[in-house]
Amino acid sequence: MTAVATAPARILVLCTGNSCRSIMAEALFRELGDGRVVVQSAGSAPAGRINPRTEQVLDEAGIDHGWARSKSMSEFLDRQFDHVITVCDNAAEACPVFPGPAIRTHWSIPDPALATGAEEEQLVVYRSAMADLRGRIADFLARLDG
Repeated sequence: MTAVATAPARILVLCTGNSCRSIMAEALFRELGDGRVVVQSAGSAPAGRINPRTEQVLDEAGIDHGWARSKSMSEFLDRQFDHVITVCDNAAEACPVFPGPAIRTHWSIPDPALATGAEEEQLVVYRSAMADLRGRIADFLARLDG
């Protein structure tokens, strides 16, 4: 029997600023997705730049992010997605709502940009957010494989 090739799942990851969590998630999906997904990320109020600590923890993990830029979700309103994942902390902020048909998933991830303390203490928070996202994305991809 010949296997039928399926189209990659189209995923949009949203948060507010598109400078930390959604960028990490997009980078991790690209790294772990192995062609099974096409992913974009955006924010409801984009920061206009990637947070330097986000870039640092991605560099530490050896994950490419040269393509990354902070984008508005309005850039994607005319596109169709199979999955829209919000990664904001709904206890502390309003999560964006993306219109259109898609399976919606919410992962409540505290915003590492709000971390305080010394530089290393802040980086611990960023690394923790990335580890949380990595686990959730691995689970998501495993379910996608059926």
